[in-house]
Amino acid sequence: MTIAVGQPLPQVVFRVSTPDGVEPRTTAEVFQGRTVVLFAVPGAFTPTCHRNHLPGYLEHADAILARNVDAIAVTSTNDPFVMAAWAKDTGAGDRLLFLADGNADFASAIGLSVDATERGMGIRSQRYAMVVRDGIVAHLAVEEVRGVVASSGAEAMLAALGDAGGATA
Repeated sequence: MTIAVGQPLPQVVFRVSTPDGVEPRTTAEVFQGRTVVLFAVPGAFTPTCHRNHLPGYLEHADAILARNVDAIAVTSTNDPFVMAAWAKDTGAGDRLLFLADGNADFASAIGLSVDATERGMGIRSQRYAMVVRDGIVAHLAVEEVRGVVASSGAEAMLAALGDAGGATA
């Protein structure tokens, strides 16, 4: 079952590449006591994710953060080394938090995993974006069409956050 607005995020462990190596980050460590915009992509460096999804969040990061958002995070079903390379390649490492979900534990726990084995990609995350306030989903937008960034893009997130920083359901 897919997570819904008003529900808490499940407790899982992401992996994050740091100057000291790969470190675990629990859901609580990332989301508790904060407002976080989280967007998910099926794979780092894949065409839609790399050219269409992530760049919008970089372009609009300041505007998103100005709406009472503490952080912007991106998750993908890649290992932390790929996520670190993607952060470096895009210049986004100091502006976005890159959360590796290599085994799709988070994507599966929130009901947003997809089986892409027929395309040689294994279990992946669906493309979505959410606003999480103190660990509770305040807004969720899941893309219906593969390869399209519409409801989960940065501009849609800005609209969801509104002028006062409140996310709509």
